[in-house]
Amino acid sequence: MLPLLDLHGTRRLDFHLSVMEELREKLILKIKEIGTQDGREKDKKLKELLHKSFPVIKIKPLRPVVLEVLKNMTTIHDKFLKVIVNDKTLYDACDTEVKQQIWKDNQTLFGDQVGPIFTTYIRLKEQQLFEYKNTANSFFATSPKLRRQGELVQKLAHMVGRNLKLYDMTLQFLRTLFLRTKNVHYCSLRSELLMVLHDLEIQEVISVDPCHKFTWCLDACIREKNLDLKRSRELQGFLDSIKSGQEKVLGDLSMILCDPYAINFLATSAMKILTTVMNNEILPRENPILVLLLRMLSLGLSGWEMINSQNFKEPKLDPQIVTKFIPSLLVLMVDDQMRNLNTKLPHDERAQAISVIEHSGPPPDAFQAYLGESSVAATLAMYYALNLVRAKDKNGVMRVLGFLATTYRYRGYDDPFLHTLISGLIGMVDDFTSEDFSTVVFDEYLCVGLPQENVTRHLIRLVYNVHHKLNSHRLESILKTLQPASTQSEILQEAYLSLDEKISAVAMMETMESDARQDMTAQDSVFPGSSTPLRVGQSLL
Repeated sequence: MLPLLDLHGTRRLDFHLSVMEELREKLILKIKEIGTQDGREKDKKLKELLHKSFPVIKIKPLRPVVLEVLKNMTTIHDKFLKVIVNDKTLYDACDTEVKQQIWKDNQTLFGDQVGPIFTTYIRLKEQQLFEYKNTANSFFATSPKLRRQGELVQKLAHMVGRNLKLYDMTLQFLRTLFLRTKNVHYCSLRSELLMVLHDLEIQEVISVDPCHKFTWCLDACIREKNLDLKRSRELQGFLDSIKSGQEKVLGDLSMILCDPYAINFLATSAMKILTTVMNNEILPRENPILVLLLRMLSLGLSGWEMINSQNFKEPKLDPQIVTKFIPSLLVLMVDDQMRNLNTKLPHDERAQAISVIEHSGPPPDAFQAYLGESSVAATLAMYYALNLVRAKDKNGVMRVLGFLATTYRYRGYDDPFLHTLISGLIGMVDDFTSEDFSTVVFDEYLCVGLPQENVTRHLIRLVYNVHHKLNSHRLESILKTLQPASTQSEILQEAYLSLDEKISAVAMMETMESDARQDMTAQDSVFPGSSTPLRVGQSLL
């Protein structure tokens, strides 16, 4: 046969390579077939194959065979893993299934692998929050199911696989990073990872995680944007079932509830129930779902403090939140309805003026006091303000927005809230022609949060989209306030430069249009009627 190939001009090397490739592919298929088997016979065959083939792992054409054997083995001996770890080329060529067996005993190496995923995840979340050219509230628009289909979360779940030790390592990394940075997006990633493993039915992990059923139930509520009586009993039953000696579960639960998407759901649902309470004239404490929502909200908002102090004890909800703060909030909501009703009545300037005065005064003392004392009260007030912004209630916004600058531990400047608030304020763009409204938004609220960089970036986003409605003095003052120092981040400086360029371009366009109008006016004064077109048949003389 070889002489026949010689006659056709085929080189011996090409022939041997093609035979080797064909045999290699058939051997890999056979190994995959063995890998689908169960029992000791499979492990015995793969171990024999590994001992025979491993010496040729550094020969590149034969390496795929060895890697396929490694991939299908349940357990790999340490002597083989050490060779792979010490050779970067071999390590990079290995499948994730092989690397998992390396990572479970090498936390540093696993940390190096997942670290870039964490960093990119946080960067994308912040990019979504701070994108100054975006006018929509895009952060909370995505459903939980769609969010966890993201490439990064799927990749992280694939790296963890069915290995409980790697899952525990990942959770420890997320706790440490959350503790170090106070960045709530690590809480989102913790919940999303668990739910991806739930979708994949990785029983080896989800059956061991004590938070699985609670997270699953909460995820369903967030997806459906509703907490009914049945699910509320399930969630409450889980919280009530935590026994002595199991308190550490509260640390993980607080992280899951600290997820911005969970906080948004809990606060939004609480505000919906308060509207029902107001309309039906019942007491807030008589609604069990509202009490549960406030309990979970309290646990989520205290997540960082609990993990930091290692004091795993559920924080008690101050009863005066229900008996004093919420009634003061309901007073404001009734006032809002009265003002809205007044606008629909026959026009009577005197009666309208009296109504606005009576229902637009300073908020009740209890409302103002609890903003600075309770994170639950602060969060409810923040979401009440969001409802006002969505309703484009200018008087309501002016009445309460300035008080959010005094919220407990500056909750009023949390990024997810600011993103949603700015999106709503952009929708009220015409109200920025009112100096009173601009004073409340900028002087009494946003500028009080400066020079925090996150507040600066949100403020740039607002000005970028409403600057054309601001008077020149106000705009000039804000630009001076926003001008970043040389020590501030490059992203912030780029955003400010883009804002300055946009305002300059608009000003130049307005100047050109003004000059053109003046030229037309001057032309009309020199040649009266010159701009009037001739009718058909009209003489030039």
